[in-house]
Amino acid sequence: MSSVAETLSALEAGGLVVIPTDTVYGLACRPDREQAVRGLSALKGRTPEQPVALVARSADALLELVPELEPAVLVRGAFTLVLPNPARRLPWLTGSRPETIGVRIPEVDGIAADLIEAAGVVAATSANLHGGADPARVEDVPAAILGAVAAVLDGGGLPGSPSTVVDLTGLEPRVLREGAVSADDALARIASILAE
Repeated sequence: MSSVAETLSALEAGGLVVIPTDTVYGLACRPDREQAVRGLSALKGRTPEQPVALVARSADALLELVPELEPAVLVRGAFTLVLPNPARRLPWLTGSRPETIGVRIPEVDGIAADLIEAAGVVAATSANLHGGADPARVEDVPAAILGAVAAVLDGGGLPGSPSTVVDLTGLEPRVLREGAVSADDALARIASILAE
């Protein structure tokens, strides 16, 4: 297993890493390294048409990369929000919808918080093979992934249910994937923020 410092060094070098989040173990890389993101998708067995989300320590960190984001909707928690990306930034992350981008600010503690705080923003998706079970422990991450990454940060057991994905690019918020937060709770939380 790797330390936070070793994991950060691997990220800076353009490598792929396995990290804990607040939901499941993630496969992550630097979001500004196109080749790393392409390698991440290939290792998972995903096509480039499938998007990869930004996972950040804060709204400010996201706004440094994508300044057009609406700060008020950058909810902290087990949500991935699909938001407008009018400047079509980081197109290697956006898959088949370059006018949108997925963002997430997890509620993490311990070494997961230390890593994300230091990294600022990573590109991340669950550390499974495409269509496989979401890993709640490092031991659940497929050997093919563990053997191909530059670092593995073990944060112990996690809840094991992925983030809930909410698309905010249309006229009404729409849940694309129900996960750690129920669809009803996700929509209620988003509605309360939009009403402020």
